[in-house]
Amino acid sequence: MSQEHNSDQAPEPVGLYPHARKVGNLLFLSGVGPRERGKKEIPGVTLNESGKIASYDIAAQCHSVFKNVRLILEASGSSWENLVDVTVFLTNMDDDFKTYNEIYAEYFKDNRPCRTTIEINKLPTPIAIELNCIATVAE
Repeated sequence: MSQEHNSDQAPEPVGLYPHARKVGNLLFLSGVGPRERGKKEIPGVTLNESGKIASYDIAAQCHSVFKNVRLILEASGSSWENLVDVTVFLTNMDDDFKTYNEIYAEYFKDNRPCRTTIEINKLPTPIAIELNCIATVAE
């Protein structure tokens, strides 16, 4: 049996999915980006008139994504320390990997989950980074 979990502090999902789903003692998070709940502006993103990214600050987006992951984990009965696997999607590996990797190291210095980083063409909203995570949680 699985159970949906949602945070009332993390950004609203942009589609029909929960923030997380618990199956046994595992918690699977849906893709988490840097948006903030109830706000149109995205941290670190400047859009042009047509809604496309004009410029962005990958550091600001990284900090916001990690904050959102923490909010979802805690609302679901887990914690940052319980992360066991992180998949990171970047839209510009060449320009953003170094900064993202440095910030990632700050957040994960005590807990080092498995990690995969992938460059993709685009994400569903005008962002440059998204995380997909798996954590443990008490049954």
